[in-house]
Amino acid sequence: MEADLTPPSGEGYRRLSLWWDGLPGRIGIRAPLPGDIDADVVVVGGGLTGLWTAYYLAGADPTLRIAVLERDVVGFGASGRNGGWCSALFAVSEGRLDRVVGGGAGAAMRHAMEATVREVGRVVGSEDLHCGFAPGGTVVLARTAAQLERTRDEIAAARALGITEEDLAMLSATDAAAMVGATDVLGGTYTPHCAAVDPARLVRGLADAVERRGVTIYEQTEVRAIGSGAVETVRGTVTAPIVVRATEGYTRTLRGEERTLIPVYSLMIATEPLPDGFWAEAGLARRETFADRRHLVIYGQRTEDGRMAFGGRGAPYHLGSAIRPEFDRDPRVHEALRRTLVELFPALADARITHGWGGPLGIARDWFSSVGIDRATGVAWAGGYVGDGVSTTNLAGRTLSDLILRQDTELTGLPWVGHRSKRWEPEPLRYLGINAGLRLAGIADRAENRAGRATWHARALERLVGG
Repeated sequence: MEADLTPPSGEGYRRLSLWWDGLPGRIGIRAPLPGDIDADVVVVGGGLTGLWTAYYLAGADPTLRIAVLERDVVGFGASGRNGGWCSALFAVSEGRLDRVVGGGAGAAMRHAMEATVREVGRVVGSEDLHCGFAPGGTVVLARTAAQLERTRDEIAAARALGITEEDLAMLSATDAAAMVGATDVLGGTYTPHCAAVDPARLVRGLADAVERRGVTIYEQTEVRAIGSGAVETVRGTVTAPIVVRATEGYTRTLRGEERTLIPVYSLMIATEPLPDGFWAEAGLARRETFADRRHLVIYGQRTEDGRMAFGGRGAPYHLGSAIRPEFDRDPRVHEALRRTLVELFPALADARITHGWGGPLGIARDWFSSVGIDRATGVAWAGGYVGDGVSTTNLAGRTLSDLILRQDTELTGLPWVGHRSKRWEPEPLRYLGINAGLRLAGIADRAENRAGRATWHARALERLVGG
């Protein structure tokens, strides 16, 4: 049985993340579904996917009756807890898209994602969303010989695909360290196609913009099942010809969807606001987001108020795709993140860690993000972002709007549209497989650090996640 996720008052939600804790003013809770209702479109999930879908639908056709159903409150899930990278990263590589879908598919997706970062920035400005949107780009450091080799391989592959220095630049050790003053920097890459953002302020502000467009958002409304023409909730049934599933890591809570996407936890920490002297050495002057090329993913940003917000993988997958509040905080993982952050920036050894949090993200069996609609049933979906959702949700929302309104556009022809992933294996097979993959990522990093070069572990990991 799932634990109760509802705090006693709106202010209790501030414990969810640094971002939630920093929300200005009182945190209100919207009214739940009052009972059975009819709508033209019902969106299940009050995160970024659902809200972007409602935003663009309402803008395209203001006469539509659109209802958004949220089990808890808007932004409760990954949309309000993530690393705040609004990037052009897509979960499926360009090469794999070309192999699976056909030549040119990868480039089309890349261009769409780059345009999406700009589109989010446009909406942030036009809707006056105060979310610290800073388009400083992303630096990915190479800090070992094996990481530098992968960096060079990435640049060579990018050039073969026609990606220019303007979109992905190779950085010397000096240039990389000037941008991100971490230890042991040997080189890196820089792309301008990313913005640092406060995700909770983004998603909460977007909800207000959606309501200004005439959409009704019902919170505290748990959905039990979705189907053709109707959504069943604990508070009544919403009847609508179009149903949008926008539940990402929480998809497994819907009847019949237990093996569609699995929830894997990513955790974060944040420091106290840091002095100017630290930032003079650490760089990130334009609030560039940053990572390095280790296999066990890390990610960070300089926040608008001068903290270091830093996260990574490493938390285990839980048997039965369980989602529990206590999984948001794993002392072992949070301490490992602190050690990694200090390894990167030794000056933070005595910095106070003020926040530690986490949450589940959604992963499809083939790690292939998708968006689509079943015309026969009227059920649409988007998700499986593998942690790259802040911008991809916007692209999903615009694409779903076009699909629902039967518009034939460049977006509806993108290679992720209509993709169907296989269902995950039953337990305990997926528990064993997923956790073995997570463990392999850490082993690969340690092995190549010892060997001074890439080892077979890295190749095995690449095959495991689809390449």
